[in-house]
Amino acid sequence: MDMNDMVLVSIDDHLCEPPDMFDDHLSSKWRDEAPKVLHTDEGNDVWTFNGAVIPNVGLNAVAGRPKEEYGIEPTAFDEIRPGCFDVHERIKDMNAGGVLGSMCFPSFPGFAGRLFATHPDKVFAADLIRAYNDWHIHEWAGAYPGRFIPMALPMIWSAEACAAEVRRVAELGCHSMTFTENPVPLGEPSFHGDYWNPLWEALVDCDTVLSIHLGSSGQLVVTAPDAPMDVMIQMQPMNISTAASDLLWSTVPRRYPDLRIALSEGGAGWVPYFMDRADKTYDMHHLWTGQDFGDLRPSDVFRRNFLTCFITDPVGVKLRHEIGIGNLSWEMDYPHSDSNWPNAPEELAEVFAGVSDEDIDRITHLNAMDWYSYDPFAHRDRSACTVGALRAEAGDHDVSIRSFDKGRHGEKNVSLADFVNKT
Repeated sequence: MDMNDMVLVSIDDHLCEPPDMFDDHLSSKWRDEAPKVLHTDEGNDVWTFNGAVIPNVGLNAVAGRPKEEYGIEPTAFDEIRPGCFDVHERIKDMNAGGVLGSMCFPSFPGFAGRLFATHPDKVFAADLIRAYNDWHIHEWAGAYPGRFIPMALPMIWSAEACAAEVRRVAELGCHSMTFTENPVPLGEPSFHGDYWNPLWEALVDCDTVLSIHLGSSGQLVVTAPDAPMDVMIQMQPMNISTAASDLLWSTVPRRYPDLRIALSEGGAGWVPYFMDRADKTYDMHHLWTGQDFGDLRPSDVFRRNFLTCFITDPVGVKLRHEIGIGNLSWEMDYPHSDSNWPNAPEELAEVFAGVSDEDIDRITHLNAMDWYSYDPFAHRDRSACTVGALRAEAGDHDVSIRSFDKGRHGEKNVSLADFVNKT
């Protein structure tokens, strides 16, 4: 397939929430306690909420910056691309990158809304979640119909409240709920009992995907406090494989065979070994551990219930039929440091060398459309959705690498302890 004929839908991108996001969606009675953006004496823009200060960590918004300026220092809004927080600029960036559709995970609330969940007044916390979701659905995704897959935050402290929010946002056209890869570190019950049943039932009833992003529990695989940051960055996909194992061996996918679980930012090259190991474990140990997959193998359940995604994963693409062509989708990760924006089409063209057009379409957009009840072609003719058409629409939009540095950035040799202290 010619690069310009590809249709690209990313199921893992991110947004940096704008300061005015709650103005039209949160009751006035909460205004004094609502999250707010403050500009610090050091020149940073930070969110404040419930006594906590949450910076825009540099690695969360490096799109368009030279790699030597990557870092973990907090940043201000005028030090990042406007496309990180302005939906109109985001669309320009998507067009210039040849990207039709995008699903955007949150930033300052945490991937599973855990910041809001820390507030002792759960009525207020629930109103915050609903306000965030309404803003995301109506003002972010709704600003450009067909260009975004809307995503909702959960009320992570209550299975019943989560279920109710799944049903509410589904009525608004949202069929993705972000969730933690492990509720236990957040003080909530694990996946291995019946506590979350109302959530699973609502997800199945509403045809909504449980979208799990690595790091959403607040824990990442680390080795030692003084290990270099490179260790944590390389090991990030292991967090997703851990979550996949936890859910696969729980009874949840077996009790809810129509439940769909998407694993974000974990890549896919590890999946064939993961499934092989799961099948071997079952064969060798289920008679004494009590696991019962009936007529299925663990790998069958994984292929039925789980979606994986990758940014640039040549190994995963080569092994696509071992993984399952219906279990593999593309992500761009804009504006994070792993993103290949604006050159994703060029990189994918190399990765897809020798891959059939049918497989490319599955990976680049059809799987995302099927899983997330997403139909961009209802809003735009398919011929206007290709890489070539979108880039032509972008015109001379500036995507050049340029410095945003104000002399405050560029700390080197950062350790995991430094990262924890600053975030």
